[in-house]
Amino acid sequence: MSAVNTAGVARLKTLIRAQERRQGVRLLAAAVTAALVAAAAVLLLGISGWFITASALAGLAGAAVAHSFNFMVPSALIRFFAIVRTGSRYAERITGHDAALKALATLRPQLFEGVARGPVRRALALAGGEASSRLVQDVDAIQNRFVRLSAPWGAIAGLIAGLGLALLAGWKTALAIAVASALGLLAAALVGRLLAEPAGREVQAASGEFKARFAALAAAAPELQAYGIKPWAVDRLAEQGSVLERATERLASASGWIMLTQSIAMVAAIVGVMATAGAASPPLIALAVLAAVTTVESAGALLTALRHNGAVEAAIERLGELLDEPTPTSDQSVAPVVGLPSVALTLTPPQRLGLAGPSGAGKTTLIERLMQLRAPLRGEATLGGVDCMEVAPLAARALFAYAPQQAVLLAGSIRENLKLALPSADDDMLWAALEDADLADRVRSAPAGLNAPLGENGARLSGGERRRLGLARAYLRPAPWLVLDEPTEGLDVATEARVLERLTRRLERTGQGLILISHRPAPLSLCDRRLAVTGLSSSGSVQISLSGDRTTA
Repeated sequence: MSAVNTAGVARLKTLIRAQERRQGVRLLAAAVTAALVAAAAVLLLGISGWFITASALAGLAGAAVAHSFNFMVPSALIRFFAIVRTGSRYAERITGHDAALKALATLRPQLFEGVARGPVRRALALAGGEASSRLVQDVDAIQNRFVRLSAPWGAIAGLIAGLGLALLAGWKTALAIAVASALGLLAAALVGRLLAEPAGREVQAASGEFKARFAALAAAAPELQAYGIKPWAVDRLAEQGSVLERATERLASASGWIMLTQSIAMVAAIVGVMATAGAASPPLIALAVLAAVTTVESAGALLTALRHNGAVEAAIERLGELLDEPTPTSDQSVAPVVGLPSVALTLTPPQRLGLAGPSGAGKTTLIERLMQLRAPLRGEATLGGVDCMEVAPLAARALFAYAPQQAVLLAGSIRENLKLALPSADDDMLWAALEDADLADRVRSAPAGLNAPLGENGARLSGGERRRLGLARAYLRPAPWLVLDEPTEGLDVATEARVLERLTRRLERTGQGLILISHRPAPLSLCDRRLAVTGLSSSGSVQISLSGDRTTA
């Protein structure tokens, strides 16, 4: 990512804060239980140290002292704090992760909606592997933000419990532990900021790039095999893997330095205890030493959060791109009147427009701009008499049912893919659409029928079958205009004839208008108006001219 999109990052942070408020009860429970874990761990070890030392001294003092020594109370306290620590640890994990997972379950749809409703140029620039990486890997990184929110409370509770025990050996001892702990945290924070945070950002970005590159190469596996360039692909992947490996090593090194600061703080705390608790009894000195160790250790979760800060911030910045410049929702209603000012052409359903021209001339670009699947250009086309630049994207798209040249199919069933166009469609409607696309017999022959799985992007269908399934899906969408891009490409002559015959009957039955792109004469023969697309002008607009009208509109 070349630059931080501050607007998108701000929106994402607003969504995260909203989820923190929504999960407030669970996060509060996680904070309380984290505090109980840390306090119980400090008290458990401190009292255990005192108990073991005092018991040993009582035994050495003789049978009379040993028999009079009260071991019941410290034993009960040790068991109590052990139970509190274990139960609280379980509760902390349950409540913290429950809050995180519920928050992420809400954030992911919001982020996907950001992609779907965002600027078209941003969606087109986002590769499939990159989109998957951001919506999975980066959102998972944000989970650490929620899970680690309890870490400061645990560190504070551990510090308070440790200082409370250390006060039994003297205020100077408690002060020494407090100073060592504070300096340790400051040093760890500095190392985290200077080393761990940049490394975490690099790991998050490199991991996302690695997954995106792997997805792209995996999708091209047949071509890589056919051209014998698998070694090249392996080298490309290994190159990015090396980048990720180096970033991971830097993060591991930074983590080691953070742990070193904790170890130094622990040693400093122990030295401070030994230097200040000389007048205390041996059991209290043992208590203070172990309290010093566990007080410094209680900040472990906080140090882990420092190691993850860079990855979390990088994830927020990467995800912020998906929420930048959202397309505003609108209840704008547009009449289904298509206008092309450059040729003074205005069309309304059930008229039919054919677009022909050489490959790459801009035929698909023109209709995608019309539907605002690409950013429109001012003056190129109108909808309902309004320049497409002034029409809300959702209002424009509501006018069209689109079967693109390369329809994308989900790795689900035939039924699931068809119902993308009309979720409320019943089986009768699905079969009718398949009949019109000349695919019903093929689906009936499948053992699972409408529930037959398609595989990744329709891998279990032939190219012609995928194209006809895309047609059937477009037929289900109740829109004034049907837009078909090369609907019969790859079909044999007989199948093409059946598809076109059924398409004609469907158009007569529904009254839909048709905008059709094709290089083949048979599909274009359905159209009463035709345009020749000749290329793109220097300004980027599509150059068109009237040609070969079958009838006068």
